[in-house]
Amino acid sequence: MILSPHTDDGELGCGGSIAKFVEDEIEVYYAALSSCERSVPENYPKNILKKEVLEATEILGISKENVLLYDFEVRKFPTFRQEILDSLIKIRREISPDVVFTPSSYDTHQDHKVTREETLRAFKGCTILGYEQPWNNLTFDTTAFIPLDKRHIERKIRALMRYKSQAERPYFDGKFIESLAKTRGVQINAEYAEVFEVIRWIIR
Repeated sequence: MILSPHTDDGELGCGGSIAKFVEDEIEVYYAALSSCERSVPENYPKNILKKEVLEATEILGISKENVLLYDFEVRKFPTFRQEILDSLIKIRREISPDVVFTPSSYDTHQDHKVTREETLRAFKGCTILGYEQPWNNLTFDTTAFIPLDKRHIERKIRALMRYKSQAERPYFDGKFIESLAKTRGVQINAEYAEVFEVIRWIIR
């Protein structure tokens, strides 16, 4: 289960891993809690991110039936904390994921912080991994790595390219995405990797 506070966070944090999971025939679900309509650039329709996230997750191999979209207002998650928790509990009951990916404990964005905190409440019986987003992290706990091949990173970059409304953001740059994955790969003697904070590890 990939929990994305806003459309695109899940792909940015673990898009390469998603591509690998799908390739390994692991069923992947993706939930975006906000499509950020209040912060969409003026030259795009307000619902553009809903369209882009479906295109991006399809490239990664997630079926449309496994993509859940919510409409919590961007930058206002603290106001909707209980409603977000209720939504996550419903996801847990209906999907029963083994592993949940969520923003890390070091993420400074207010919406990401609420998502991570409510993830802990809703998914107490699951392994929880926090994904890396350097532009929001003051530091990071590199305690879990997923080794990746070049094709996984290439698919991640292709998926992120579907977010034309976000193309001006520097962290959508393909060279940055590849260099970060290569850096993490070097740390474990792999070609590429994505790194995660171990928030909760359930050994079964």
